[in-house]
Amino acid sequence: MGRFDKYNVDLKGMKAASLDLEFDLDNAFFGDIEGEEFQRGAVKANVTVKKNKDIFDFSFTLVGKVIVQCDRCLDDLDIEVDTENTLRVKLGNEYADEGDIIIVPEQDGDFNLAWYLYELIVLALPLKRVHAPGKCNNEMTGKLKKHSHDATDEGDEQEIDPRWAGLKNIQIEEDN
Repeated sequence: MGRFDKYNVDLKGMKAASLDLEFDLDNAFFGDIEGEEFQRGAVKANVTVKKNKDIFDFSFTLVGKVIVQCDRCLDDLDIEVDTENTLRVKLGNEYADEGDIIIVPEQDGDFNLAWYLYELIVLALPLKRVHAPGKCNNEMTGKLKKHSHDATDEGDEQEIDPRWAGLKNIQIEEDN
């Protein structure tokens, strides 16, 4: 039995018009999937599959949290996940991803949800992943501040192209 066999949905053998599935995605799942965004967390996934003639409509509800790296201090950061998504799948001659519908080879008849579950969580994450103000690792933010300031001495200032001089007065806002 493969690592992700329990995430297979037998579309070809589906007898009922609707099927409800539940998965607990934990550290073992995220470690096995070997995704680049994160590898730890606890997310409950509820999946409903509705068969409409030759189309299978998947509805996903994912709730829980994942642990990512803070963009500023690189420490662990818990991000809440609460998302709902849909996906359409149909059986065909060969695998294809046509944007709004995925075609699964009819001879296989199985559709594996593992990677889609991971990707739906990634899509639910915010682009900016930082701790709340004052919660970042002080040592790391101190080093960041030290290395982000202009390293030249006041007396050694070089003449700046006037087109860029205005940028010198711009202050970068910090969250903490």
